[in-house]
Amino acid sequence: MTGEMMFNVDVVLKRERFQINAKMRSDSSAIAIVGPSGAGKSTFLRILAGLERRSIGRVLFDGKIWQDSENGTFVHPWQRRLGYVPQDSLLIPTMTVFENLCFSGADIGEAKIIAERLAITSLLYRRPRMLSGGEKQRVSLGRALLAKPQVLLLDEPFSALDRDLRTRVAKELVLICHERRLPLILVSHDQRDVMSLAQEVWTFENGLLK
Repeated sequence: MTGEMMFNVDVVLKRERFQINAKMRSDSSAIAIVGPSGAGKSTFLRILAGLERRSIGRVLFDGKIWQDSENGTFVHPWQRRLGYVPQDSLLIPTMTVFENLCFSGADIGEAKIIAERLAITSLLYRRPRMLSGGEKQRVSLGRALLAKPQVLLLDEPFSALDRDLRTRVAKELVLICHERRLPLILVSHDQRDVMSLAQEVWTFENGLLK
């Protein structure tokens, strides 16, 4: 990483029932965001991903400006090189798991390695409709990792996994991120996920990040 502040965010987004106010300055490579349902956690990830064009303010990552409302700068989601895993898996239904994993351009060898590490090798030739919720989550995570992102944004990525598998996948994710020097921001309600993955914790309450 460079010597720049990794995350430097100061944004406002007005919603129907409340307003999101989020200021974050952090050089941590593993951040968790916690808080009650509806507090603004997932929307904040969408702002970072460039999916909330109505947000106003600045978003910088590793010294690069992704958004600056004052001068009209806005970097599109596909230009931010993100590995974004929302709560809905958004897998391509007409493709097999293997084809979904390779969709971002990963080669066959890379896809097989990630599949093994995430315990989805046995699923490679199934289509998304044949997968459980937890299997879809792991495929989505694998696809995000294979896109060679510069940062991971994960929204409850293990919510449908049982405890043993959750622990195994979380450990593998920590190793993969360490190997690739890949920072992540995790939204989770699970304290054990937060403790195993994050170095720094932020909290959303009624739209306010602190």
